[in-house]
Amino acid sequence: MSTPPAGIARLLPVTPAGAAMDLRSLSVHEAHFGRLPVVDGPRIGKPGSLVHELEKSGLRGRGGGWFPTARKVHAVVESAAARRAWSAGRKPVVIANAMEGEPASSKDAILLRHNPHLVLDGVTALAATLGAEKAYIAIHRGSPIIDVVTRALADRNDPVTIELVTPPARYVSSEESALSHWIGDGVGTPVFGKRPFERGVNDRPTAVQNAETMAHIGLIARFGGEWFASVGEPTAPGTCLVSVSGVVNSPGVIEVAVGTPVSEIINRCNGFSGESSGFLTGGYGGAWVSQDSLMAAHWSPDSVAAAGGVIGAGILWALDARTCPLHEVARVAHWMAGESAGQCGPCRFGLPSLADDLDVIAGKHAQMSDVHRLNARLPLVQMRGGCKHPDGTARFIGTAMHVFQAEVAHHLRGHCCATTSGTALPIAGMRPSPVGFPGKDFK
Repeated sequence: MSTPPAGIARLLPVTPAGAAMDLRSLSVHEAHFGRLPVVDGPRIGKPGSLVHELEKSGLRGRGGGWFPTARKVHAVVESAAARRAWSAGRKPVVIANAMEGEPASSKDAILLRHNPHLVLDGVTALAATLGAEKAYIAIHRGSPIIDVVTRALADRNDPVTIELVTPPARYVSSEESALSHWIGDGVGTPVFGKRPFERGVNDRPTAVQNAETMAHIGLIARFGGEWFASVGEPTAPGTCLVSVSGVVNSPGVIEVAVGTPVSEIINRCNGFSGESSGFLTGGYGGAWVSQDSLMAAHWSPDSVAAAGGVIGAGILWALDARTCPLHEVARVAHWMAGESAGQCGPCRFGLPSLADDLDVIAGKHAQMSDVHRLNARLPLVQMRGGCKHPDGTARFIGTAMHVFQAEVAHHLRGHCCATTSGTALPIAGMRPSPVGFPGKDFK
């Protein structure tokens, strides 16, 4: 296809019948998008010309932080130049993060299942503009997507070597410094101090981008930054993938223009299938928002933040009003405590204590002193960890206590509004906490 994709179905093109196209074959992929053009490399401490298109595009990373992609590219090249790292064996490294550690997210898996070559095109283009000779795509151990990506890599003959790596399926192992640590040293734990763009894999400047971000780079390399920014919002252009679930009639992954009304996203999923008590945005490191506030918002970083939430990894979960939100929050808090690497006090001891406090509040014998204790402990884990894991968990808990304060009041009186004993939020196996020897399960 010689012309850019029309509409918003860019990453997940659809058939006339409305189904996602199967683009796993390289020939079918190139027939649809066209071949990836040659991307020039860096010169004297400056990235290749693709960075100018990234700047025009306004692309922001879709992995959780929504950080401007062009700024990351400049940072890696400037770090490499400052350290005179362009000699053989010291060039930058590129990592595509397809770990998808958030249990409520499936967007990267869906993208790779239907369109793996677009992600790999983005890896190739980014590696070229940075001057990297080695690149990786990281998928958590045991994922069914591994076979799809393995076959896609076998079909390609890229100028840069792209290696598939499979770190442990642990929540914090998807953090960018943890991926660099895994690839360089075989340990998938976050590293405190220098960021990967300064010292990543084997101390090399390392560019880590989410799989969805890489796919967008693959399109920008073909069609340019202005085309990319033709939809979306001025502060966050383009489209994005959203994992929508909970009490909606058609849960799944949809592609929308950034800035789409949340009400329209719910309509795309054929509306609510039942009453919702609130929305989880961004995942288990994200934030809870009341239904009224979020339904009046648009799906953009600024609008969702103004409503009290975070887009994060593109998760929108409508919680079933029949379940007890406090039990759900306590259950996830215990899971998050068990997913810690156990490297610092806020994770190793703070998160289990918060989860225990939630257990008490979710019961029928809680007192106001239990709520006060939880609220006093929340700030003690924030901004004190070796990574952002305790901060995200504290936000998940703190926003829940605010959004579901009416349910907290019911529990303080010995009641619960739940009409079902079932659970709603997914977790992938509960590990004990406090976590034992730091890093023991991450090799």
